[in-house]
This record gives sequence, structure tokens and C-alpha cells, in this order.
Amino acid sequence: MVTESKAGGPRIRLRAVVAADHAAVFAGLSDPQVIAHYGISYDTYESCQVQMDWYDSLVRDGTGEWLVVERRGDGRFLGCIGYNDRDAVHRRAEIGYWLLPEFWRQGYATEALRTFTAHVFATTDLHRLRAEVEEPNRASWALLERCGFTHEGTARDCEVKDGAFLSLRIYSRLATDPRPQ
Repeated sequence: MVTESKAGGPRIRLRAVVAADHAAVFAGLSDPQVIAHYGISYDTYESCQVQMDWYDSLVRDGTGEWLVVERRGDGRFLGCIGYNDRDAVHRRAEIGYWLLPEFWRQGYATEALRTFTAHVFATTDLHRLRAEVEEPNRASWALLERCGFTHEGTARDCEVKDGAFLSLRIYSRLATDPRPQ
């Protein structure tokens, strides 16, 4: 299925999430490597429909937009990236992303995050994007830093996961920040 591109880079394009992506979204959000540092997971294909409905509701309600990261050339589904919890008054939102493990450490996440951030700032009135990263997820916070996000601090022991306290590193990027090289 071909859907309209929202944005793109040399090796990827970003497009709307569609019903045909359900199996790929489930594959990602049930993969132990992906969900190790992600706040959502699904045990069954059917239960993942909640995630698909959430993607739709963000656009319908004007509170966000999540997109598929797709490889140019062959259209391979790599993962998803998006923003949610849009605050129209303060012009801010939270971002998130995930890729299937076979596409890690190949530069796709860097290209996707840079492309997505530029897309959001060019097509919305958002001024601030925020990311919260589990402290042990060094790859994710290194990605944010490569893509021009600023580490603002760490919320210590602010969540409980698997019976243990977890700290979150807080990052932000402003529309007025210089673009990363």
C-alpha cells in the first residue's frame, strides 16, 4: 500500500500509519528488545489494536501525530516516530520513537529523528519537543544528543517498572535551536 509521504530523508520517508501496518506495529511492540526501554507492549495481535486506535485518535483530536519510518526504495517498515500530548497553549509536545532491532545502529534513527523534528517545526506551531528516556537506555539519549536535543536533567526514581524505581533523563529541542550538523 502506498501512502503519501509527510517528510523524507536520503534513505527514509515518513508516512501516516495505516491499518495495513498493524502486523508490523505489533512485531515491534511485542519484541523484547524494543519494549525493554519502551512504556508500551502488547502480548497479542488483537490487543495491539489499542495502539492503532491511539495513533488515529491523536490526529483526529489534534493532540499529536505518529508516522511510519519506511526505507526508501523497497518501502520496508523500519519503525514509528511521533509526538503526542500536544499542549496548544504552551506549544509543546512529547516525542517518542522506536525501530525494529534489525535496523538499529545503521543511522536510520538519526535520519528519522532529524527529519521528523524538522517536519514538526515546519508544519506545526509547536515550539518545544520533549523526550523522556529511561536512564539505562544510553543509545536513545545519545541519539537525542546527536539530533540537537538538550539534556535538561534527570527525574530520579520517578517511575516503577518491574517492581524497581526507574529514573528518566529529560531532553528538549526548541524550534529556535540551531539545526544539528
